[in-house]
Parts: sequence; C-alpha cells; structure tokens
Amino acid sequence: MVELLFGYFAIVIITSALFGVTRKNLVHSLLWILLMFVHLGGLYLLLNAEFLAMVQIIVYAGAILVMFLFVVFLLNLKEETKEPVFIHSWQGRIYGVLILLFFALFGAFTYKKTHTGSFTIELIDKQGHTKTIGTALFNEYLFPFLILGFILLVPLIGVGIVAVRRKANGTS
Repeated sequence: MVELLFGYFAIVIITSALFGVTRKNLVHSLLWILLMFVHLGGLYLLLNAEFLAMVQIIVYAGAILVMFLFVVFLLNLKEETKEPVFIHSWQGRIYGVLILLFFALFGAFTYKKTHTGSFTIELIDKQGHTKTIGTALFNEYLFPFLILGFILLVPLIGVGIVAVRRKANGTS
C-alpha cells in the first residue's frame, strides 16, 4: 500500500511540476505548483516526517505561494509579451536534454556513500523529529540558514522597489 501511495505522490509531483513550469498563464502555473507542494507534504508523511510535512504545507504552500500571487497581482500584467524564446528551437531542446543527461550520469557514476552523519534513526526516535531538525539546523547549518534568509529577502526588496517606481511613474 505504501508503494502505491509513493507512486501516486511521485507521479503527481512530477507532472504538476512540469505543468507548473510550462504553463503560460502565471496564475495557472502557481496553482500547479501549489498542487505539487501539497503532494510533497504527503510524501513527507509517508516518510514519517510529520513536522516536515506540516512545514512544507504551511510555509511553502501557504506563505511562499501567497507571496508569489501577491507579486503577480502587484506587477499587474495585462498581457503576455510575445518574444522569441530559445527553447522553441529543436537545438535548444537537444542541448538541454544532453546537459541534464550529462549531470545525471556524472552524479550516478561519482556517487559514494561515505558519510553517514551523526543523526541516526535511534537518536531521532529518542529526541523527536522537531528537536533533531532544530539541533541540526541551528548548530551545524546556521551560516547557510542565515544566508538563505538574506537570499529570500532580496526578491522582497526588489518587489518593493518595482512597486514604488511604478507608483511614482503613474503606471500602477
């Protein structure tokens, strides 16, 4: 039964991610990405990571996707621009597939499982998922966590600047 649910979640995640990337309407694209985030939370539930599942649904499906929707509505896109896109040519598709195939094969042939880490299943069962994630995040990965916060702050500042400029120009 678990394998069947995993297959369902995997198929829906992959197809909704593809639909989210390939749709021309931004709102439809964001709705497909919302479906992907919710199913990713279900996949975390299958892995017995309840905390990560709730964080996935609350933070990503809730907060970040709503922020994307506000950005789309703030930019007030009335019509799509018709510009030539490189990916429409068959050479671009072949180059893209070859690059992805190269990285997939490179990763498959150079993968070595040497680092097991200090967080075992017994430790996670003893401490709990939340405490283990918090310990790892704020002890071992504090600097990347802070850098990620600043990286996520940059688009928010950019949207504010675009909104102020559009209001100053009278184009809002």
